[in-house]
Amino acid sequence: MGDLQIRLILPPLQPLPLEKTLMNQALVTKYPVTDKTREALAVTLRGCEELIPQEDWLQKLAKSEATGVPLRIKLGLDPTAPDIHIGHTVVLNKMRQLQDLGHQVIFLIGDFTSLIGDPSGRNSTRPPLTPEQIKLNAETYYKQASLVLDPAKTEIRYNSEWSLPLGSMGMIQLAAKYTVARMMERNDFHDRFKAGTPISVHEFLYPLMQGYDSVALKSDLELGGTDQKFNLLMGRHLQAEYGQEPQCILTMPLLEGLDGVDKMSKSKNNYIGIAEDANTMFAKVLSISDTLMWRWYTLLSFKSLAEIDALKKEVEGGRNPKDAKVMLAKEITARFHNAAAAEAAEQDFINRSKGGIPDDIPEVNLSGAPMGIGALLKAAGLAPSTTEAGRLIDGGGVRIDGAVISDKGLKVEAGTCVVQVGKRKFAKVTLA
Repeated sequence: MGDLQIRLILPPLQPLPLEKTLMNQALVTKYPVTDKTREALAVTLRGCEELIPQEDWLQKLAKSEATGVPLRIKLGLDPTAPDIHIGHTVVLNKMRQLQDLGHQVIFLIGDFTSLIGDPSGRNSTRPPLTPEQIKLNAETYYKQASLVLDPAKTEIRYNSEWSLPLGSMGMIQLAAKYTVARMMERNDFHDRFKAGTPISVHEFLYPLMQGYDSVALKSDLELGGTDQKFNLLMGRHLQAEYGQEPQCILTMPLLEGLDGVDKMSKSKNNYIGIAEDANTMFAKVLSISDTLMWRWYTLLSFKSLAEIDALKKEVEGGRNPKDAKVMLAKEITARFHNAAAAEAAEQDFINRSKGGIPDDIPEVNLSGAPMGIGALLKAAGLAPSTTEAGRLIDGGGVRIDGAVISDKGLKVEAGTCVVQVGKRKFAKVTLA
């Protein structure tokens, strides 16, 4: 990611008197709401779970339009894993939509908060990462996020910039701005306490530090998943404590995976990794249901709602829904690869659907002819074991030069042949 220039943004640790805060709020001018403002609100609301408070955000948009000053929109991500899937990009897509409206988006890497570990949505303490793990994951996160956001218009920040200089005194003063009773209202803390599951004191610091990020960045809007709502509201609370205009918060839903039932997850194997090859990515998008397709269009596509609605009406009028699904598959594949790769992936899918052989298949050279078909499949990387190879043969999923193989005891003689397993695995095998 390159070296970042460190800029400390330390707000005063003492909050403004309540009277002065109220006076500042009273001086806020109501700006006219135009059609352009309403369109910006519609973009904000597209696919979102909650926008809190909506009226405040409408006024922020109106103020930005009237003054020409972009709003500051923050997304904080802790680099807890080395890669992400397209379900993680739902909130990044929203950032890009707001970025395209001309606002300043801030991609905040939680290198400091990662050392604490966010307990959100968990019933046990998550082990904190080492600084080395954080650095490596952060580099990957930024590279992957740049496939969605416009890197030239994205402000990259690390929350260690202002969190580390706080020191012990600053941390104590910050902790004094929230009560234990309020902290225990958070579902995961409440449930763990009730169940007698240990809660470490340092876990209380996580929402405080995330909220302090909003103070340091003077954010107007913070985005997050539905599981982050408590932490996002903490930002509003602390900004008011420091005399700032409180940010609005926008939560985005969790994306359903390929099965259309559970949220996208690697553990459920219903995901599309953004680092997957173009052919696999394209084919996986085409595998989703026609109903789920429109949900994905809303949350993942950069097409306008008007364009999506027009396409949906065409399908309702008789157009093949596969046409719309192919368009979505090409858009998503092009975003994480390029347009040429998306076109090639479409052609590859057509070839496979017609029983044809893709143009670019791996070539494997083996020795030991004649070789049992099970051993050949394993050696060519087409099956993890000879046992699994037998199951594939029993299921009619193995072909040699287009002919289905049903004999598990088949001995393959020396020569060159194209071996196919299922619809997507091919290898040109030369056996000597």
